[in-house]
Amino acid sequence: MSTKVRTVGILGAGKVGTVLARLAVSAGYEVLISGSGDPAKIALTIDVLAPGAVPAWPAEAAGRANLVVLALPLGKYRSLPIDEMAGKLVVDAMNYWWETDGERADLADPETPTSQIIQNFLPTSRVFKAFNHMGYHDLDEQARPSGQAKRKAIAVSGREGSDIEAIAAFVDSMGFDAVLVGSLEDSRKLQPGWPAFGANLSAAELSRLLEHGPADRLA
Repeated sequence: MSTKVRTVGILGAGKVGTVLARLAVSAGYEVLISGSGDPAKIALTIDVLAPGAVPAWPAEAAGRANLVVLALPLGKYRSLPIDEMAGKLVVDAMNYWWETDGERADLADPETPTSQIIQNFLPTSRVFKAFNHMGYHDLDEQARPSGQAKRKAIAVSGREGSDIEAIAAFVDSMGFDAVLVGSLEDSRKLQPGWPAFGANLSAAELSRLLEHGPADRLA
């Protein structure tokens, strides 16, 4: 099943969420963005940092969107509006940070990629990993039109087929080349501690870095 993305719902109004909201507005999408509660509390912030995006309750942002981006702290994933995300394309841009999320053995298991945890929690959603390995400053400053020199790349992990094509097209519209990594199982290569985490590289350079295996994982 493929989805024509017209409306993007961003759950999380922090640094990554507001940058992605601004890029999505610039790309021509209708954008709804939510914090953890009343949208009135983030309205001024959104007006300054992501003009054109519409503050919304999490359930509204997810329910109205064709594609939902998760940019909230990973430790809060159980607050996601499961019913409103049923059947939706979901881009997981979250990372596990113990400083923010606390010591969580359920999120720190090296055998289970965190995006697989999200897919298990959202069994009827179509979850992909993307936009998590590049810092928000680089996301904000490095977006370029397709074909422009020195364009940077975003790695994407998830199921094959028309869905991955839709996610790759979304990444392209946001200003980056998409590098396909494989399934959600392979998304571990994008997590903190792996060579590709923090990468701000061209598609060719990122592809080479992603060839590194577990033996190359950073301490």
